[in-house]
Amino acid sequence: MAKADWSTEDPNAYVAHLLLAELGYDVSDPKDLELGPSNAYIAMAQGDADFWINSWYPGHNSWLANELPDGSLVGDHVSAVGEMMMAGGLQGYLITKSFAEEYGITSLDDFNSNADAIAAYDAGDPDPGNGIADIYGCSESWTCDDIIQNQIAFSGWENIKQTIAGYDAMFAEAVTKADAGEPAIVYTWTPSAYITQLRPGDNVLWLEVNDVIDDSNPTGAEGGEAHDQRPGTASIGEDQCPGSEGGVCQLGWVAADIQVSANNEWLEANPAAAKLLELFQMSVLDVSLMNVEMGEGTAVLDLAQQWIVDNRAEVDEWLAAARAAA
Repeated sequence: MAKADWSTEDPNAYVAHLLLAELGYDVSDPKDLELGPSNAYIAMAQGDADFWINSWYPGHNSWLANELPDGSLVGDHVSAVGEMMMAGGLQGYLITKSFAEEYGITSLDDFNSNADAIAAYDAGDPDPGNGIADIYGCSESWTCDDIIQNQIAFSGWENIKQTIAGYDAMFAEAVTKADAGEPAIVYTWTPSAYITQLRPGDNVLWLEVNDVIDDSNPTGAEGGEAHDQRPGTASIGEDQCPGSEGGVCQLGWVAADIQVSANNEWLEANPAAAKLLELFQMSVLDVSLMNVEMGEGTAVLDLAQQWIVDNRAEVDEWLAAARAAA
């Protein structure tokens, strides 16, 4: 199995690893094949990896449209499996609470049009003094970096630029600034321990996006038509998202379905594994709490083993159904 080159879904990767081993499979350690999406889907399509649990749809749909050397598409060889965490991937932008309140900012559009806020932010951002607010974005090749570029172009945020670098280093800078009351805007997601460090309603707030990007692909990015984020809303109250109306915050990102993806031939040849992955589910809350424990030094394999113990009855039902499908 492959694993994404981000760590927030390591708990579910290792639970899947252990369950397949319990089913009787010889499963590689997920960390031995750690890939970004640009390589993972190609690897699965070509049979160099059998599956991973790290697909974020619809954002990752663009990778399925890539063409292979034989002229076929990745999506001809790779399929989504099951409903591991449907609508579990919440994404958006967090801003230092005191800074947002000082300048009356509830959306990125507010921020882009507020010259004083831009100047104050630019003075201490990753590229100070360039007259542009350099916000903390994504690591290169995670897909979200391309989507953010398209969002900036789509919304006409001429005073905002995305910093693309190692995510954990960028996030650490944002945490330091937010805790000090200094301006920071950072993209983040759930499930993760990130929102236990930048806490909406406490040291940060969620920012709204006035115009949710459609399939127009303004930057002309390959596969950019799949960057459509409509409706781009989430159930977040005014205490965490001041622009929220009736408890609905327009984050500008569709709540993503986090699912297993796998090589079609492998699925056909391994009906028991296919059935197990079809039934496999974990909650966003469980995975987020496991992320917190990882940050406190608990080994992810220990956390995965304990999750299986705590959910033994449901796990046994999955395994029985998988064995019956063999």
